[in-house]
Amino acid sequence: MRKNLFIYLTSFLCGMAVMGVELSATRLLAPYFGTSSIVYTVVIGLIMISMSIGNVLGGRSADKHNDLGRLFAMLWVAALWVAVIPLVGKYVIALSALVMAWILPSNLILAGSVMSCLLVFSAPLLILGMVSPYLVKLGIKDMEKSGRTAGEIYAASTIGSIIGTFIPTFLTIPYIGTMKSFLVFALALNLICLYYFITSKKGYVKSIITTVLTAVLLFMPLRSSYAFWTDVVLEDESPYNYLQVAERGNSVILSTNVAFGVQSIYTRDQILSGYYYDYALMSPLFLRDGSTEKSFDVLVLGMGTGTFAKECKYFYPNSNIIGVEIDEKIVDLSKKYFELTDEEATVYINDGRTFMSGPEAGMYDIILVDAYHDITIPFHMATTEFFAELKEHLRPGGVLMVNINMRSENSTEITDYLTHTLKNNMKKVYKYDIPGITNTLVYSSDDENCLQYLKDNSSALGQDSLLLPLSERVIRDCVEVTESRYVLTDDLAPVEVLGQKLLNDVVTETLDYFKNELDKSGGSIMDVFNMLS
Repeated sequence: MRKNLFIYLTSFLCGMAVMGVELSATRLLAPYFGTSSIVYTVVIGLIMISMSIGNVLGGRSADKHNDLGRLFAMLWVAALWVAVIPLVGKYVIALSALVMAWILPSNLILAGSVMSCLLVFSAPLLILGMVSPYLVKLGIKDMEKSGRTAGEIYAASTIGSIIGTFIPTFLTIPYIGTMKSFLVFALALNLICLYYFITSKKGYVKSIITTVLTAVLLFMPLRSSYAFWTDVVLEDESPYNYLQVAERGNSVILSTNVAFGVQSIYTRDQILSGYYYDYALMSPLFLRDGSTEKSFDVLVLGMGTGTFAKECKYFYPNSNIIGVEIDEKIVDLSKKYFELTDEEATVYINDGRTFMSGPEAGMYDIILVDAYHDITIPFHMATTEFFAELKEHLRPGGVLMVNINMRSENSTEITDYLTHTLKNNMKKVYKYDIPGITNTLVYSSDDENCLQYLKDNSSALGQDSLLLPLSERVIRDCVEVTESRYVLTDDLAPVEVLGQKLLNDVVTETLDYFKNELDKSGGSIMDVFNMLS
């Protein structure tokens, strides 16, 4: 292979590896720190810092040594480091999350993701940053063509980066997983190093060994668990989420984040789950004719595994339920593990806001927005423009309901913003803090008598109705929202910053409790993981 062609190929593969590792890094961090723009910013920022430092060091090293063998020795170290990430990365990240939660709970997401990136990803990305200036130095033989040569080398790296952007998202992560995605790029780096060492006839034995081991790890069955401290029924990945199904007693639980909370729960042998879904069943009672025998059209944006749909169909058997879920794998899990049937709900695979603009969107008596994860709120489904669009699909007197996953006694900003934004669109808004968990349900309607309807419809329930105690609690403890000072818009919706503030408070409050419990019982570090999971 001609030297210049080899230099371009090296630049191409290193550029591809940079983006491949960067995108895979966000997925490796997601189960512990979520997928907010804060995490993406940390990953991109620290990788760019590492690359910049690598550029400087690479240029200096090239001027001093001008040795291709030295470059490939460092590149081999980077390939080995990337290959080891699937084996140890999750433990380092989990430990970082625990340490930062313990010593800096007021900034867990930011501090934990920064520490994880520094420990796991900064070293190989720094080395990869050294490659381009090193190759430019070695590739320029004719000073009259130095600009052309440098441009071609950087172009090869950029083209590799473009391809490395698409490979993890559309090929490796959906089909072989995040762990093996790292191995794909480690193998590419190992192969280019192997070619150099064999052609230069030095140091090729170690490269052969690491290349073979990386290939073996890539092609052999590799069972990897993010939640390695607990037993799960299934772990999987989709283009949108890390997915975990676990069984606890007679309950089946879906989590898309290891460290914080659950997204869906189905309890066998009993219809009520004990979670916020039960209180969402109050929404039909806010309607003028909200009896259990009436027929309602219900839309659920953020269907999950269909817990609310199953409960709603049980208590309101004449209801017609439409669900929208962006993640097709979650829909598959809902049928396999959570026993959701086609009779209980018709599910569309789509983004919630995109669905509302499409031809399938109809008119509904009840709309539930349940698309907010514990630490991630899609901003485009939290704005006044979005709620205005939903209102256009509500029948007169219909109920628009929002589930806010997290709340804290010390930080109410995210709840205030969401409820005030709803109030900006709806005449009546009531929020109910569900006892025992961190969810707040918000009921809203343009019918000013909706709360009275809840009272009237509740009084018509039988004394043995499972809905009666739930309705009595909502009637007693719900709080009307009368202000609309804080409004989220499509142009300005800082939900990531607000969510981080809230999470910091929740983590601080929770860990204070855990610390006291561990002090009393003399528990171990593994007990902390079990408490957080």
